Amino acid sequence: MRLRGKRALVTGASRGIGRAIALSLADFKVDVAINFFRHRQPAEEVAKEIEARGARALLIKANVADEEHVERMFAEIREHWGGLEILVSNAASGVLKPATELTMHHLHWTMDINALALVPLVQHFLQLPSQGEKVVVAVSSLGAVRAIPNYTAVGASKAALESMVRHLACELAGKGVRVNAVSAGTVDTDALKHFPNREQLLEESRRRTPAGRLITPQDVANAVVFLCTEFASMIHGQTIVVDGGYSILA
Repeated sequence: MRLRGKRALVTGASRGIGRAIALSLADFKVDVAINFFRHRQPAEEVAKEIEARGARALLIKANVADEEHVERMFAEIREHWGGLEILVSNAASGVLKPATELTMHHLHWTMDINALALVPLVQHFLQLPSQGEKVVVAVSSLGAVRAIPNYTAVGASKAALESMVRHLACELAGKGVRVNAVSAGTVDTDALKHFPNREQLLEESRRRTPAGRLITPQDVANAVVFLCTEFASMIHGQTIVVDGGYSILA
């Protein structure tokens, strides 16, 4: 799909959905910069798997909510690779509490990482040279549009993220940059272990999903890779929902 030789940055790429995206891009011989912040060992393992697939890997430790870290991260990419064609904003964090228990610290922490970080990431991405079109894909979740217990802070941040995607798409389409989002249904990753009602969420999702199974990280990665290809050349500012049909039910 004409992805061979392109260069990508995937934030939060050491585990879960980010890992699946990084490896899926590497399957198409895309070189992948793996951003991580806390979990170096799994990030190193992802790097080895990328190289085993015949692509280059670049390991970068950075907090995407810290502008100095972001600036240093893109400086490393420029130094090692010279440029970048694909940015996948996947790194996420947040506080899972009832709205009545949230503090402003909780809200700022969640919003800074999940939504606001996209803007400086894109700004630095635009400054790097590229070979042809640039693509930005942000990873969202159904909590952006649906009420989920204890998900107020994260859901609000994902809604803000999807809004930013639409505005960035309008601003950048004329400059040869495509910006979209992929919204995932319930995925059983390490992040879900922090939900106090994890088992209930998984069982409810299995029962209600028309496709008959839970979404996997690979399902999400497949959609991200598609948005990076020429087949998605006229998709701008959209949020592609990957949930097996869960969200179409009343």
